[in-house]
Amino acid sequence: MSDKFSATWVSHSSIKDFLNCPRAYYLNNVYRDPYTNHKIQIISPPLSLGSAVHEVIESLSVLPTEDRFKESLLKKFENVWKKCSGEKGGFVSSDQEQQYKKRGEAMLARVIKNPGPVANLAVKIKQDLPHYWLSEDDNIILCGKIDWLEYLPDLDVVNIVDFKTSKREEEGDSLQLPIYHLLVSNTQKHKVNKASYWYLELSETLVEKQLPDLEQAYKQILQIAKRIKLQRQLKIFKCPNGENGCKYCRPLEKVLRGEAKQVGISQYNQDIYILPWEEKSEERESEVL
Repeated sequence: MSDKFSATWVSHSSIKDFLNCPRAYYLNNVYRDPYTNHKIQIISPPLSLGSAVHEVIESLSVLPTEDRFKESLLKKFENVWKKCSGEKGGFVSSDQEQQYKKRGEAMLARVIKNPGPVANLAVKIKQDLPHYWLSEDDNIILCGKIDWLEYLPDLDVVNIVDFKTSKREEEGDSLQLPIYHLLVSNTQKHKVNKASYWYLELSETLVEKQLPDLEQAYKQILQIAKRIKLQRQLKIFKCPNGENGCKYCRPLEKVLRGEAKQVGISQYNQDIYILPWEEKSEERESEVL
């Protein structure tokens, strides 16, 4: 019998964790600190930059089109940035923080100049965390947040838009689009017409991507989700590299060994840590508004 509380929840990020390293999946998605009962997260400048820029842009989707640019996006960004300033954002110096902040301002200036889909009608999924039963028989739920759903009223369709703040392009074998296509198709009523990435630091235009086949996407994601569920039942989460660990799980192991500094608690009750001495790498019912 399916039950949301006992179900295995999977998302793009958790599936990516699992495929990269089951141990990293465990530490990011299952493990809880025995003293706080909180999950853990390592914050870094690229993560803080992406989070701040996304928060500003996504806040526009709940506004009517004529109101979206009444308040300066740069002013909104200034307010959002305060939440991740200093160590809270993983920054080790004011110079480093200013470099990332300027990158964020440049991205939003690009959106102001060429708003593209952000100026058009948008569909907002009426769930705080869009989700649906990937398989009730297997008690598995697929969840995730979509950056933007552009609505085309003449065709009554939506276009999936994902904002990218990294300097690197998404890998060709990424499961993001198959997962997003499944989510959007099952959490709101409009047909999905296309999907695009917007590399905010690299381009003023969107890069259209081929929509994955829904049936193939379903089979692929369900197969991985069943593997995750089995691993959780067996409680076996081993790094492919053995005891030496890998680049995905080693930083998280440092948190467990007390080698990281806690700098706060996230809105999702995660204990937030930084590893300042380590080199950081850059890594839904609906309504139309």
